[in-house]
Amino acid sequence: MRCLPKRFTGNEDFKWKAIAYFRKHWDIEASDFAAMLDLALDKTSLLLAGGHYFARKMIVSFAKKDPEGVRELFRTLYDETRDLTQRIDFFTAYAEKRKQNHNDSDWKNTFHDMRAISVYLWLKYPDKYYIFKYQDVKTAAEKLESSFMPKKFAGVYNLIEAIEFYNEVHDSIIKNQEMIDVFHSLLTDDCYPDPEYRTLTFDVVFYISNYFQKDEWYPSDYNPGISVDEWVELLQNKEIFTEGSLAIMKRMKDIGGQATCTELSEKYGGTINFYNRGSSCLAERIATYKKCPVPQRDSGELCYWPVLYVGKDASKESKGSFIWKLREELGEALNKIDLSDVPLYVRESEATVEESFKVETEQVKTTLVMEYECYTKEDFLSEVFMKEDEYGKLVSLLRRKKNVILQGPPGVGKTFTARRLAYSMVGKKDYSRVEMVQFHPNYAYEDFIMGYKPDGADFKLREGIFYNFCERARKNSDQDFFFIIDEINRGNLSKIFGELLQLIEVDYRDEETLLAYDHKPFSVPKNLYLIGMMNTADRSLALIDYALRRRFSFYEMMPGFGSNGFIKYKNTIHDKMFDTFIEKIVELNEEIHNDPALGDEFKIGHSYFCLKKNEVYTVEWLQSVLEYDILPTLKEYWFDDKDRHERWEKKLWSVFNERTDHIDS
Repeated sequence: MRCLPKRFTGNEDFKWKAIAYFRKHWDIEASDFAAMLDLALDKTSLLLAGGHYFARKMIVSFAKKDPEGVRELFRTLYDETRDLTQRIDFFTAYAEKRKQNHNDSDWKNTFHDMRAISVYLWLKYPDKYYIFKYQDVKTAAEKLESSFMPKKFAGVYNLIEAIEFYNEVHDSIIKNQEMIDVFHSLLTDDCYPDPEYRTLTFDVVFYISNYFQKDEWYPSDYNPGISVDEWVELLQNKEIFTEGSLAIMKRMKDIGGQATCTELSEKYGGTINFYNRGSSCLAERIATYKKCPVPQRDSGELCYWPVLYVGKDASKESKGSFIWKLREELGEALNKIDLSDVPLYVRESEATVEESFKVETEQVKTTLVMEYECYTKEDFLSEVFMKEDEYGKLVSLLRRKKNVILQGPPGVGKTFTARRLAYSMVGKKDYSRVEMVQFHPNYAYEDFIMGYKPDGADFKLREGIFYNFCERARKNSDQDFFFIIDEINRGNLSKIFGELLQLIEVDYRDEETLLAYDHKPFSVPKNLYLIGMMNTADRSLALIDYALRRRFSFYEMMPGFGSNGFIKYKNTIHDKMFDTFIEKIVELNEEIHNDPALGDEFKIGHSYFCLKKNEVYTVEWLQSVLEYDILPTLKEYWFDDKDRHERWEKKLWSVFNERTDHIDS
């Protein structure tokens, strides 16, 4: 409530002014529709423009070329008698078709995502709709510990579900009379009065996402288990704590033990990346040397910085987005050693130190005796729920072709399988020999292979993640290395791989070509394997081009409900209701298989029903999977067949309604 006056004086009231202005100038029957549209959207500011986002310019451009088409587009969007999903699909399809038909080469995309469409709906019906911004809703939902969580690339589903999330926040706001009174006192005559407080709700969610934080350091449930004396020993080990690493520690201590990378950079010099990358590489060396546990991100990748610090989102007043605080034991150890010879402020040589962080980490990995957890074929089959003969086929295929794409419907565990396939072929969970990236439409050759990146006021040629991984594999030619690419069909593959598109082919491994940027010879080593993943149920994705299809083998992954691994997993759940529910899902998959509009690539995967680490099975958990994962998917599959969707909804919910004494004694 206290934030409202400050936000309004900071011009955040433009949203209420934008609605009033739109309502004043909107006229669907205007003779010059493009000019009217341009005027009506004039006050939307960053909601439809900003940075690399040009939704307003694009829609006005469409209206100038096809005024009647865009007029009809808005008629349809604003027709509340029609289904919202169909209206939005119609809008996005028009935008994409319009761009393609008129070859608007100046535009890289239509910019008409759920955010832009939600703005149009909100302007017309501000008492019903909210503005949807994926990251704001996701962050706010996390902070409020909401059961709703938007999903990447979920489109209309996200927008519709977000309305329910906003409504929950709205119900709390209208009970806060003090906030309502302050809000009314701040509205001016040129603002929309917002009688239902929907825009106020959006603004509160925006505030929660961007500025509100609980004063909690995390991860609270992780500790590397390193004592003060062990930290003292580590600090004196020059292979672990190099000159650059000690400089970071001394500056963290000098600044008070907690700071953002931005604050360290501004006070002591050096780039933000010097502190960010340097800390992560140092933590990785420590974890390797001490063999201490390392927390994982949701993607499955290891997150190293918690070895050194606890952290939290930076407050609005802090410079930088994330604050680190030295672990208590590390802070005490720093007080016990002499750091007088370590530079407090940046030196000329520090630029080379920054470049050497990753090299230092790799050198430490190769000089230390590593003891990784063994991982066998049996471990793979117990976790992945794949039949043994299928595992054998997959390994043989990857050995022969070097490049494999795992394709299949969502929920069959493609990413999970890729990592564990690599571990099983290595024979242990050697994280240093497995790397993973996720492609997206903006991913480029410069990120993947090599390109110029900002370096202060200048640009510097830097190697990309695949280049560095190839070099790591080349230096260890007697070992296998695995590079995993999630969502491989979301990127422009020819653009990302460039001249390496030929070199990844099995017959051209170890053959050299000159790279586009440094013109030096480079090759893809024979001991490097590529594993890609693609979701066959997403119809919005471009097809893999034939040049890449020839270089990859495609392995179809299907739900593993019948595998020995899943059957053993079911037995650990020990719940008749769970068994019955899975039987219904298998039956559902058979209907999806027989549907000519869907087929096997749209089946429901088994991973929806697999508990995460430290998660406990409950009936409520299974119900949430049904309500928030399975039913929305079916609604999307059969959006034009309401009877079938409702039939399966009743059928699946009936499992819980028929509950008697379902727990085995």
